[in-house]
This record gives sequence, structure tokens and C-alpha cells, in this order.
Amino acid sequence: MRYATEMLRVRGLRTASRGPYDLDLAAGTVVGIEGESGSGKSLLLRMIADLDPNLGHVTLATRDRQDMTGPEWRSRVIYVPSEAGFWAASVREHFQAEPTLRAQLEEVGLAESMLDAPIARLSTGERQRVALVRALQRSPSFLLLDEPTSGLDARSAARVEETLLRRVASGLGILVVSHEAGQLQRLGARIHRMTRQGELLAS
Repeated sequence: MRYATEMLRVRGLRTASRGPYDLDLAAGTVVGIEGESGSGKSLLLRMIADLDPNLGHVTLATRDRQDMTGPEWRSRVIYVPSEAGFWAASVREHFQAEPTLRAQLEEVGLAESMLDAPIARLSTGERQRVALVRALQRSPSFLLLDEPTSGLDARSAARVEETLLRRVASGLGILVVSHEAGQLQRLGARIHRMTRQGELLAS
């Protein structure tokens, strides 16, 4: 799978209490954000995804976010929260039927049989991986990941990291929030730090 060669640019993104933020994320690269809980890391991801009210400009290649519909923007720049929402009862209903789905699930350590499982019976870590595969299946240009392995054991987390690195090598850009510095290093992330006051500082 190849991803488009694009740049995600954030300029003056702000709310009444946070920002302004400036950030560049190139295709095929990873930017990591670390900082204390409550500093605004998740809010920044949601602002970029245009899920929370904000001011400022976010552009994808040469297109401003304001010139795209919400669904169109969020199909190109997908936010995956640490606790994703699900709208249907079973896992299978959240996926498009395609021949590669089994391999995509196995890549992150999920069996094909999980497709017939009720969402309500999945563990936190299983839900996180289902949400990640669901996002990757849509072939976004950029992923905004909020603590993508917080519910996983070390072995499962390693498989997810390997999956992400393969996608980055194919051109996917990733902005990831993580409390684990080691994870950001393994992903080769350019690291920014969010201060308690909500300032975003390059490390």
C-alpha cells in the first residue's frame, strides 16, 4: 500500500484556553507528543481532526481544511482515540469486506474469528487494535493516534508498532500522543513536549 506524498501543516490552531499551535507533519514521518495528563495533548489531536471547536488553519498539501467537508477531512486525517467508539454490535460490521482484512487483523495479533465477536466482549487492547485496523483500512494520508497501545501487553504493543512502522515506510504520516518515551523512540518520532500550561515545545 502506498500513501500520497503530502504535508499536514498546522498554523495558529487555538481555543480560548489552549494554543496557538504550529506543527508540520510530512508524509512518511512520525511526530510524537509527550507531556503530563491534562496538558492538552488529546485536545490538540481533536482540534486537528476538527472534532472540537477551534480557530486557525490546518492544510493538507495545498488544500485548507475549511475547503473540505468534515467527513472528507476526517477520511484523510483520521483520529483514533485511546478508547474508540463503535456504532454496531459486532466487529465485522465495522469493516469493509475485502480480501486483505484477515491479514490486516493478523498483523496486529487479532484472529479472523474475532470478526464475529460482539464489540461488548472485547478487551480494551482488542478494541484499540480493531479501531486501528479500521482506520488503516480507509487508507488515510495521516493518522492521529492517542495512546494507541495503552491497553496492550509488551508483545502486542510491539506488533502494533511494527505495523505502524511498515505504514510509515509506505508514506503514511503519524502524529502520536504517548506517555511512553521508549515507544516514541522506537517509532523514530520527532518529539514535541506539551507543557502543563499547554505550550507545545520542540525537543
